[in-house]
Amino acid sequence: MAHSPKPKPSGPTAIGSLITRLLARTGYDREHGASSLAGAWEEAAPAALKGASQAGLVRRGVLEVFVSHSALVQEMGFYKCETIARLGELVPAEGITDIRCRLMADPGR
Repeated sequence: MAHSPKPKPSGPTAIGSLITRLLARTGYDREHGASSLAGAWEEAAPAALKGASQAGLVRRGVLEVFVSHSALVQEMGFYKCETIARLGELVPAEGITDIRCRLMADPGR
């Protein structure tokens, strides 16, 4: 059986579709997403963690947060629910359902 050629789209391509593909191809969408997540973390982070933590990646709804010392891992446990709710308001597209804290490799740098 011979494959029939794909039908050509009728009419021009929507500009939004072109921009979405361009952003995905260049990686700018991920860079911008990381930047907005970092800003949202600075706003939503509990006072005890401000300046001593930074947002990492979101994987399957879990935000990885890097903290400067182990006591902050326990401290985050006290504020986790309200922090997740605030992040849900600030960056709903990320779909954050949990936060996992990890120690920074070398917080002195």
